[in-house]
Amino acid sequence: MRALRDHELAVDALRRSYAAVPPGHPVRLAKRTSNLFRPRSATGSPGLDVSGLDGVLSVDPVARTADVQGMCTYEDLVDATLPHGLMPLVVPQLRTITLGGAVTGLGIESTSFRNGLPHESVIELDVLTGAGEIVTARPDGPDAELFAAFPNSLGSLGYATRLRIELQPVGRAVALRNVRFTRLEELTAAVADVVAKGEWEGRPVDAMDGVMFSPGESYLVLGSFTDEPERPSDYTGQDIYYRSLRRRLLDTLSGHDYLWRWDTDWFWCSAAFGVQHPVVRRLWPARWRRSDVYHRLVRLEHRHQVAARVDRWRGRPARERVVQDVEIPLDGTADFLRWFDRNVGMTPVWLCPLRLREPDGPGSARAWPLYPLRPGQTYVNIGFWGSVPIAEGAADGEVNRSIERMVSEFGGHKSLYSDAYYDRAAFDRLYGGETWRAVKDRYDPDHRLTGLYEKAVARE
Repeated sequence: MRALRDHELAVDALRRSYAAVPPGHPVRLAKRTSNLFRPRSATGSPGLDVSGLDGVLSVDPVARTADVQGMCTYEDLVDATLPHGLMPLVVPQLRTITLGGAVTGLGIESTSFRNGLPHESVIELDVLTGAGEIVTARPDGPDAELFAAFPNSLGSLGYATRLRIELQPVGRAVALRNVRFTRLEELTAAVADVVAKGEWEGRPVDAMDGVMFSPGESYLVLGSFTDEPERPSDYTGQDIYYRSLRRRLLDTLSGHDYLWRWDTDWFWCSAAFGVQHPVVRRLWPARWRRSDVYHRLVRLEHRHQVAARVDRWRGRPARERVVQDVEIPLDGTADFLRWFDRNVGMTPVWLCPLRLREPDGPGSARAWPLYPLRPGQTYVNIGFWGSVPIAEGAADGEVNRSIERMVSEFGGHKSLYSDAYYDRAAFDRLYGGETWRAVKDRYDPDHRLTGLYEKAVARE
């Protein structure tokens, strides 16, 4: 655990580094890892010193809360909570996602069908604002508008230095049922049934996500927390998790391994590096089978364009990066997936049901202005990550633009961690532009922090 005095010193160092950034220069964090997929313009300004803000301050197993620094990764947080039989209400699927990043940039996982998004478990948070002040924001009180607008603000309103979050019990293991569907409407009907009842075929469901391999082959993975595990499977070695869905009706993972089941192979994206080939896998060190390692390789490719040059040499068409997570209302999910299969054709895709959290029962969900999902509406997060050939005569970005149009037509939203192409009017309409500007003017009156549109679309 990080001592409170050390935390105070780290916050002081952060404030000094912020004051040292010359006016008019971009403000960015000096952090070693990132889960963003949009390139950004270079800057010569020094990054903000967040080196002492990456720890857990305390875990209260009685109140089921944790005080956590903004740059703490979920990997480190889970290591601190699991010994108490507790976990965050939502644990995003990649180890190096930070608490502050998941709140200001959103996150999702298999408990989201009942617990919503990570920011919905936040009780209060300390924010370094654009005015250089530390503000403690809560759902009610003088800074409630900052609390409400912080999720999906992407650092444009400030940076979280401390967050107090709720925790929930978790079993020592998670028993899994891999339920196969040959029609997408059957899958969405099963999602609605689990959401309504909290169970499937008489057994409680604590976690739910899935995979579509094709419109005729999709799976829901239904997890139940248990303290009486059978011998758990291990997908950190030769076995690859997503492949197990096709060959196992039942499975068991330890609580720890369940939370990181997708990280070892970055869902299925490790195949791009050959890591799923049996020979390569035996030679590839286990400590390198992590999403952050793969992400560093992707950043190197973006910088040096080695694969792109090889493709040109071989006469292959250039490729467009299609890396997105979108939320589609449940009743439109089957049609959207069929459109996606016909027009984009990337498989597999991840399916993760989502509802805004209702902490006090039905009807108690609150809306969040910068990512305005509808309270009481069930969505399915659809994640797809890869690239497609650019058709002859087409422009780079055309596929992503068509996806944006269809997401809007289906009444959905998309996360902003990757490429976005909206014009400003559409962006403001979809992402609470009016609310954002009002909060921006109050907490960053000189607009020292890069704007939300400039970050998400203009890549500044």
